[in-house]
Amino acid sequence: MARRVAVPAGPLGDDFSFVSPVAKYVLFFFNLLFWVISMVMVAVGVYARLLKHAEAAMACLAVDPAILLIMVGVLTFLITFCGCVGSLRENICLLQLFSVCLTIIFLLQLAAGVLGFVFSDEARGKVSEIINGAIVHYRDDLDLQNLIDFGQKEFSCCGGVSYKDWSQNMYFNCTATNPSRERCSVPFSCCLHDPEQAVINTMCGYGMQARGYLEASAFIHTNGCIDKLVNWTHSNLFLLGGITLGLALPQLVGIVLAQLLINQIRDQIKLQLYNQQHRADPWY
Repeated sequence: MARRVAVPAGPLGDDFSFVSPVAKYVLFFFNLLFWVISMVMVAVGVYARLLKHAEAAMACLAVDPAILLIMVGVLTFLITFCGCVGSLRENICLLQLFSVCLTIIFLLQLAAGVLGFVFSDEARGKVSEIINGAIVHYRDDLDLQNLIDFGQKEFSCCGGVSYKDWSQNMYFNCTATNPSRERCSVPFSCCLHDPEQAVINTMCGYGMQARGYLEASAFIHTNGCIDKLVNWTHSNLFLLGGITLGLALPQLVGIVLAQLLINQIRDQIKLQLYNQQHRADPWY
């Protein structure tokens, strides 16, 4: 026997609302937090960008961490702005835009992860291309230089495939026609760390490219960073999975809350139309 849905005999009270204040303000403060974070990201990126010389900025625009930080900050700012205003004003259009943007970003991240796993060789080639480009512009950008030095220290590596990759840089190039004082050298971040050495010797990498692997290995790391990065990735799959989940979880929470609030607002609109029709009925 089919169940009959009860229809209210009259309109519900004006103080009744389908919109849950909990869902509304949780979504608002959730977006407000990331909105503030995005403004900090943009401010830091702009500040770092203004500190650089124009020549260096134009030479390394594609791999500039400051530009990347600004782009991510602006994108996050616009998306969270839609979430903040949409939840506070109960605006369906802004909430839908917020939900769609988060869904697209989540799907792009998921697709990138799957493609990176399936096409690991192509991904390795792309990483190699990025590292080689960073080596070329090592002296052109201070942020990039610090990032490369940090990576080589942490992974105990030097260059992309080997320490001789630093010959791609115009200052470290090992050809006889190179007039640079750093000819055939590598950055100090390639050098082996001596715990007993209180002061870092920034000249420890001078002339290392002119030496063979066995001779150079007594002073610097000769293995490239690409293999070290791949080995580190394979050894820390659970850590990377946790980071990925940590990035995806806020997006999923935002999508669910936005869709929940959209449905509640639509029910509230239907309720208001229902009440208006009954009030306009002279027999009510």
